[in-house]
Amino acid sequence: MLFLVGIYVACEIIANVTASKPVAVAGIVVPSAVFIYALTFTLIDLINQRLGRGGARQVIYTAFAANLLLAAYAQFAIWLPYPNFFNGQEAFAGVLGSTPRIVVASLTAYLVASLIDTEVFAWWRQRVGGHRWARVLVSNTLSTLVDSVFFISIAFAGVFPVLDLVVGQYIVKMGVTLVSIPLIYLIKGELVGQGERLKASSYS
Repeated sequence: MLFLVGIYVACEIIANVTASKPVAVAGIVVPSAVFIYALTFTLIDLINQRLGRGGARQVIYTAFAANLLLAAYAQFAIWLPYPNFFNGQEAFAGVLGSTPRIVVASLTAYLVASLIDTEVFAWWRQRVGGHRWARVLVSNTLSTLVDSVFFISIAFAGVFPVLDLVVGQYIVKMGVTLVSIPLIYLIKGELVGQGERLKASSYS
């Protein structure tokens, strides 16, 4: 489980570092981070399945703090003076120096959408039950929409066509969700196998 939590936090940080490059996918322009970021919604559902709603919320807050630290230290590193032989300051600032509006949009959208995902997943599990894939699909369908609306609206309102960007991001995120659904069975099986091996070793 610690491995899964570590992968989740790493994916969140990677998404923030790589978000500044736009890419074109089938005519849809999205940040390059959208693929790994969309995966985090399935990963937090897996964590929710194992640790419960309270544990998932703690992991979300931890990832939020890690991203906040990343944003703050990146700005500090950009501000630090550099020697004359270093000619990469502009490129360094271009990659890591997101505007405050983008940082606020990213952190706000992440926190709101991830907490909604956690609540919907837990509610569906307790009240509806059924297959794990259904819980993941329902929670991700709602949370990725909220994430797209919050991020695009805060980051680009008045600058780019918000509706077009929201629709494009949502389509790509749901595509990643559908592809990632088998992970809920593969990773669960691996975690169970690890647990059995640990129990066996404790008796040897």
